[in-house]
Amino acid sequence: MALALGVDLGGTKTEAAVLAADGQVLWRERVPTPAGDYRATLMAVAGLVQRAEAALLQPVTVGVGHPGSLTGAGRIKNANSTCLNGQPLQADLQALLGRPVRLANDANCLALSEATDGAAAGAATVFAVILGTGTGAGIVVNGQVLAGANGLAGEWGHNPLPWADAAELTAAPSCYCGQRGCVETWVSGPALAQDDARHGGGGRSGEAIVAGAQAGDATAQATLDRHAHRLARALAGIVNLLDPDVIVLGGGLSRLAHLYAAVPALWARWVFSAGSDEPLHTRLLPAMHGDSSGVRGAAWLWR
Repeated sequence: MALALGVDLGGTKTEAAVLAADGQVLWRERVPTPAGDYRATLMAVAGLVQRAEAALLQPVTVGVGHPGSLTGAGRIKNANSTCLNGQPLQADLQALLGRPVRLANDANCLALSEATDGAAAGAATVFAVILGTGTGAGIVVNGQVLAGANGLAGEWGHNPLPWADAAELTAAPSCYCGQRGCVETWVSGPALAQDDARHGGGGRSGEAIVAGAQAGDATAQATLDRHAHRLARALAGIVNLLDPDVIVLGGGLSRLAHLYAAVPALWARWVFSAGSDEPLHTRLLPAMHGDSSGVRGAAWLWR
């Protein structure tokens, strides 16, 4: 296969990397994403491609991971980088670069990266979650990204928190999507901090909550316990619906090591088992490639 360049188009930084067929990184560069400027964003991506080819003296295929999803007309929607919304990103990049460009949602790129040569390599069905500023997910089945008829496959973060108790129903936070009590408003990084503050934590960061729990702070520990409980319920719904071989966690909160034991210990309570005592075979794993998974998955769009 030709050398594959992936671009991870983020809100604050844009990273590109070129992979050899065996996954070795041959070239990498990161630049600031031009804030609110669509044309400058196109030029930043084009500049990365041009510099990669100049450095390697070879042409590359181009895959781009982006926030949001694509409409049927090929325009970006639902992106938190709002200058992209309504724009024909794929068509414009293809015209600028003079070659085909493949696009996928950033969470789908995480899923593809980890299913190709990461934590879920060889798994038939992979559900990959970004637990960061927001909460998104991507799905890969038999090595192929599942985008869906409306480009919405994996928008798990904008479903209601399952099996919510009375207190959660009352406190259900507002979500930017216009709903209340979305999974994202309970399990994302900001949601963790907000829940801690509601229970007397005083507005500390996620890092401070973890440090407090490690130091024996009961309020911080209770915050982490509620978060794991909610994540377990939300992922139990995914197991019931998709029954994936592997669920991979990426994003900042994926570094919370306790989740990988706590969540599987909890989720069996809500997974449909009809009284069976057989253990669940779905594995919960951290992303092997960490913050590099997005750019690697974008490159692998041409596999």
